Amino acid sequence: MRPSKRAPDAMRPVSLQRNVARYAEGSCLVKFGETHVLCTASLEDKPPMWLRGQGKGWITAEYAMLPRATHTRTRRETAKPSGRTQEIQRLIGRSLRAVTNLLALGERQITIDCDVLQADGGTRTASITGAWVALHDCLKWMRGRSMIKDMPLTDHVAAVSCGIYQGLPVLDLDYDEDSSAHTDGNFVITGSGGLVEVQATAEGAVFSEEELTKLLGLARGGIKQLVELQKQAIEP
Repeated sequence: MRPSKRAPDAMRPVSLQRNVARYAEGSCLVKFGETHVLCTASLEDKPPMWLRGQGKGWITAEYAMLPRATHTRTRRETAKPSGRTQEIQRLIGRSLRAVTNLLALGERQITIDCDVLQADGGTRTASITGAWVALHDCLKWMRGRSMIKDMPLTDHVAAVSCGIYQGLPVLDLDYDEDSSAHTDGNFVITGSGGLVEVQATAEGAVFSEEELTKLLGLARGGIKQLVELQKQAIEP
């Protein structure tokens, strides 16, 4: 039995609330159970220095965890982001760029900030799922001001964790499961089913190809639910 009493293929309650940051071009408060992340999209009317003159834009991300997002206070990363933080930032950026036509952006940059307000496992997967909504609304804001002609998004993208907990493949791990899972994985998948990134790690014992296939199957079911929630969230 899972600590949350959920079935192996059951997600935590998920919500996507738009327009929660007054000044951002796009924003979304995403909740995966007790994991809450504020995602904001900020437009800069110029690309990064290394991309100037190439006629296309860029999407990047920053990720941070508030000091009391966890059970004990975590120091702010004021000097340099930790290796974990840098990894997650790059993952969020890659995931969003995978479903965006950067040429259609023009020479502009959109920065997605993902700030974890409360953490109970799956902060990176919640960040990616909410970041897509924030990015969508930023692009919609741009199109409404004739800055772009068409929406540059080519697909949805969302992410979910899976793992092997007490010998059982399960979907969407909370902290209790994540901290003691034998295998922990994160799956980033597009709305059409394309794999953007798969991260799977043996925490206690090695896992088999068959088990990885089972985790992927669970992840696809979770992504289908998340994409449907994204579609409902952005409805007029």
